[in-house]
Amino acid sequence: MSDGTHRGEVVPDWPPALALANAAWAAGPPLLFGLRLWASVCLALYVAFWLELDNAYWAGTSAAIVCQPHLGASLRKGWFRLIGTVVGAVAIVVLTAVFPQNRFGFLVGLALWGGACALVATLLRNFAAYAAALAGYTAAIVANDQLGATGGPNGQAFMLAVYRVSEIWIGIVSAGMVLTLTDFGDAPRRLAAQFAALAAEIAKGFSSSLALAGLSSSDNLQPVRRELTRRVIALDPIMDESLGESSRLRYHSPLLQAAIEGLFYALAAWRSAAVRLSRLPKDVARQEANAILRAIPPELRSAAQAGQTTLWTENPSGKRAECDAAAGALQALPSGTPSLRLLAAHAANLLAGFAAVLDGLALLVADPARILSRRRMPLHVPDWLPALVNGGRAFVTIGAVEVFWIVTEWPNGALAITFTAIAVILLAPRADAAYAQAVRFTIGTALAAVCAAIILFAVLPQLETFAGFSMAMALYLVPVGMLMAQASPAMFALFTAMVANFVPLLAPANQMSYDTVQFYNSALAIVAGGSVAALSFRLLPPLSPAFRVERLLELTLRDLRRLATANVGRLPADWEGRIYKRLVAMPDEAEPLQRAQLLTALSLGHEIIELRRVAPQLGLASDLNAALEPFAQGNGAGAVARLERLDGRLASLTESDPQTVLILHERARILLICDALMQHRSYFDGGESI
Repeated sequence: MSDGTHRGEVVPDWPPALALANAAWAAGPPLLFGLRLWASVCLALYVAFWLELDNAYWAGTSAAIVCQPHLGASLRKGWFRLIGTVVGAVAIVVLTAVFPQNRFGFLVGLALWGGACALVATLLRNFAAYAAALAGYTAAIVANDQLGATGGPNGQAFMLAVYRVSEIWIGIVSAGMVLTLTDFGDAPRRLAAQFAALAAEIAKGFSSSLALAGLSSSDNLQPVRRELTRRVIALDPIMDESLGESSRLRYHSPLLQAAIEGLFYALAAWRSAAVRLSRLPKDVARQEANAILRAIPPELRSAAQAGQTTLWTENPSGKRAECDAAAGALQALPSGTPSLRLLAAHAANLLAGFAAVLDGLALLVADPARILSRRRMPLHVPDWLPALVNGGRAFVTIGAVEVFWIVTEWPNGALAITFTAIAVILLAPRADAAYAQAVRFTIGTALAAVCAAIILFAVLPQLETFAGFSMAMALYLVPVGMLMAQASPAMFALFTAMVANFVPLLAPANQMSYDTVQFYNSALAIVAGGSVAALSFRLLPPLSPAFRVERLLELTLRDLRRLATANVGRLPADWEGRIYKRLVAMPDEAEPLQRAQLLTALSLGHEIIELRRVAPQLGLASDLNAALEPFAQGNGAGAVARLERLDGRLASLTESDPQTVLILHERARILLICDALMQHRSYFDGGESI
């Protein structure tokens, strides 16, 4: 065809007015964010000018940093910025008091504090990590104001800390006011939609596994389950955004954390049941799957097969009651074989996971459900090594810039230290993406410097009022804010640097200075700080994703082997919580098989713990120790053989022992452990290098 279209292709012929309307609709949200960003910065600067603060630009900088395209992220970031600012200010005041006349001790202490904050920022997640990073570079910001040309505290740390904290808080409050008045937020709705979608897909997948039982000897839905595991891991940042938008959600945040863990629990139960069905003879698998299906109420079966998300969000508390009733029926299901007992137990476990999800959904959609009491959320560290590497890098990098400053007597060296600390601490938790993000951050800072020079020397000298100054700020902040709102995750750091570093480069004040030498020296120090941070990530690279995944798997295997040799009194109280943290810490680059191995380890550890608690009641503690000993030595086949002998002994007790039901439960646990050891033999037999 002459117009370049293919035969049969339908090319929409939009009227010009409709095309313009569509373009305007698409540009609306980014434009609105750009206007919010501009209004937040201008409001913060106006208040700081009115109060005649020394460095009013820190108020505008804080407002620019806090502003995010999503309301929940902005408010959550602002809250943690308040905390981090106070902690950093207190730290620098204490450091100054400890080393009042000791330049060497003060600078070493500042570098150590930066390293410690980078370490903690790596251990924490999301906006809590941001607060730890902010505590590190707030200390550097205050130190910048009190250090002389060769580096030494001047004793004014307390008042400088008060001024900087005041300026930063003004920026945070200003941004919060603008955002809350112009944005209603949608993070809880998005989180509820994802909870419902994941629960519906897991329920549909489990139902399909039962329906397909006996038709194939393989687990055909394994790839689906592994992809769902990845999607559950990705819920963590959205949950943090939701907490930023609602104080009610923050108070009951353990319910949302339990909902995410409930999804993992349901996936682990589905995996165990699917593996058992694939190992049974086809006729037995069909018979036992039908028995489980009959025990599940028809309304739940139809809801699972439909896979509709609205069925989960319309009446969460009512559906939770249905799940509780169905789980109770499955637990009481008469089962004459260990495999049927295993299937019934894990179908009940899946429903228990859904119950936790429904509690979270009831909270998100404001369903008048019973709100559970708050539970303790212990802090588990998935792996200390990445945090230690990041902390060491921050200490060395900040220390190197301090030494360079003292040797060269660079007048703007303190400012270079500040921005080195900002980049090297803030980007440390980005792991393998830190170098690329640091490079984009530096490029964004350089672009901001060029734009700031144009506005400072070509535009602002022609203006005399704050209204005119605000219009000049709009020329830059609105379009850059629009680009930031539409940026991909890879480019977000570039536009963040363009937004965050523009105000300190411009350095607006009540009495503006148009000193070109001072501007270019400051711009050079800021760009140099970002460049040094980028270089540090190249010279002292973070641990690779493959290495971090291997460590998480090896640490989990080590813990499993300790379970195999532990006595009842030393069993961990929160095994599931520890493995949930490692699942969430899995890098995006992890293979689906590696996530599946960690999920299998979750189930395996739980069953070992329960076996060890019950074995003394049956007088089989020593037999269980002997059966698990090969597993602790990396011999899965030997462990399976001994566990099968233990199962035979339990089978001989079934007819004469009054604890028949308990014995059947333990035989089902042994069956699950054997299935797991055979399915992932290469992992569980692997040697430890940690």
